[in-house]
Amino acid sequence: MTVRSYSRSPLGAEQTVWTRITARDSLVRRLDWPLLLSAVSLSLLGTLLVYSATRGRMDLNNGEPEYFLVRHFFNVCIGGGLAAVTVWLGHIRLRTAVPALYVLSVLLSLLVLSPVGSTVNGSRSWIQLGGGFAFQPSELVKVGVVLAMSTLLAAPLESDGRLRPDTRAVLQALLIAALPAVLIMLSPDVGQTMVVASIALGVLLASGAGRRWVLGLLGLGVAGALAVWQLGLLDEYQINRFAAFANPALDPSGVGYNTNQARIAIGSGGLTGQGLFHGSQTTGQFVPEQHTDFIFTVAGEELGFLGAGLVVVLIGVVLWRGCRIAAQAPDLYGTILAVGIVAWIAFQSFQNMGMALGIMPVTGLPLPFLSYGGSSMFAIWIAVGLLLAIRIRSRSRM
Repeated sequence: MTVRSYSRSPLGAEQTVWTRITARDSLVRRLDWPLLLSAVSLSLLGTLLVYSATRGRMDLNNGEPEYFLVRHFFNVCIGGGLAAVTVWLGHIRLRTAVPALYVLSVLLSLLVLSPVGSTVNGSRSWIQLGGGFAFQPSELVKVGVVLAMSTLLAAPLESDGRLRPDTRAVLQALLIAALPAVLIMLSPDVGQTMVVASIALGVLLASGAGRRWVLGLLGLGVAGALAVWQLGLLDEYQINRFAAFANPALDPSGVGYNTNQARIAIGSGGLTGQGLFHGSQTTGQFVPEQHTDFIFTVAGEELGFLGAGLVVVLIGVVLWRGCRIAAQAPDLYGTILAVGIVAWIAFQSFQNMGMALGIMPVTGLPLPFLSYGGSSMFAIWIAVGLLLAIRIRSRSRM
């Protein structure tokens, strides 16, 4: 008997690979593509906006116009890699590492308050790593808090089948958020403290905690803000920022300069903008911290209302998909975690764009995906990775 061997044709091999990729249970099919594509689009758009804001800043870029362009794109690539690792591990397997991650974020926040920490723009929030690189532990805190609170609140509900967490679980969860929040406030960094509070509020709402806890948290936040004000814990520059927000006409060449210049930049963009790399305010370097805190002004001036609106729409898609993922999550832990991430991105985006428009006080928060900064880029892409991991698990259960 003669045995004939046949070699598989290249076309057949391509069809096999394509079949595996497009199979119903393949990873590619289970990814949330609207979320992923929106996040990638925002990050790439941010790369162009950062380049526009810094290419003429010889005082910042060491005489290299592409200095921030390269570094920002490098940060985006690292962020994407962290998201891929997060997806590979999955949000369930990450539960075992949550205590270590949370403790690490708290220890690093303590380290910031030591002589190792460095002050940037009045806030002692950074640890210098050398070579022009720095790390902001408060960004890692947001990841640690949302994971730790979700794990703590979901565990008893999943095991006992109760509809809402008991008093002990809620108090423990609030303590988890309060400890790093106090450390961040001592920096002092009001903006990041507010983000941690928004995460805590979102997680509590998703866990089904009683209305009294939500109202109590809001009341505690108001009381804490009043206490900080009365005890004089805010630095003078922070008080001036709030004063300029309350009265936009106050000292337009001093404490109100940032907000006024941001409004001029956005307003001058009109419907379609002055053109990428051609914004007069951006080219003239009139807006301070334009590549970080005020990156939205570059979009408004150079891309106009339509371009700035596109940024809002893309962030809206990220939030919409996050809500869908939370609603379809196969486990309560995934639901709570997804809602906490949505609360984080929603509040931080609103606060950043709001301060550029003059409807929110200046707090120094970066715009997710767009602002220059490695720490914030890494944290936000880890958050995207967590959302994608929850989505993949939910699709595998269908």
